[in-house]
Amino acid sequence: MTNLLSIHTIRFIVLLLIQVLLLSHVNFLGNINPYPYILFVLLFPVKNNRLIFILLSFLLGLLIDMFLDSGGIHAAATVTIAFIRPAALKFSFGAVYEHNAIKFGNVDFGQRITYITILVLIHHFILFLLEIFNFSKIFLVLKNTLFSSIFTILLCVLITIIFGGTNKK
Repeated sequence: MTNLLSIHTIRFIVLLLIQVLLLSHVNFLGNINPYPYILFVLLFPVKNNRLIFILLSFLLGLLIDMFLDSGGIHAAATVTIAFIRPAALKFSFGAVYEHNAIKFGNVDFGQRITYITILVLIHHFILFLLEIFNFSKIFLVLKNTLFSSIFTILLCVLITIIFGGTNKK
């Protein structure tokens, strides 16, 4: 339990620092920004307390917002994906999720991609919708969501492959 707690604490801090210090300054082609900090939400153990998980997700989003001066949009998007994560897990992993037997490194690669894609797309859509906050610019929201999601999904998959030994659910 202590080892598991330390892994998630380190993951929380490292993803926060990478996002704030390095990746928040990436603005490829004017609208493509990676947000791999959501890996904390994606990889958090299924069996842990749901309330603590949602509070930690809120804290992560709030800290990102404080560092980036973004007014709460990251907190809102992160809490949303933390809240709907069980539905994404059930859709992506089916019976394996229902028996709480998910080990992220042991599931099919296609299931991993599906799970990551669903939550990244939802996170980014909410993030950019709140950032732009204008329904007349819905195509801009969709464009930013699509391109940033592709970059974030690739980065998340790459990180989970490289550090696959510590990314167990």
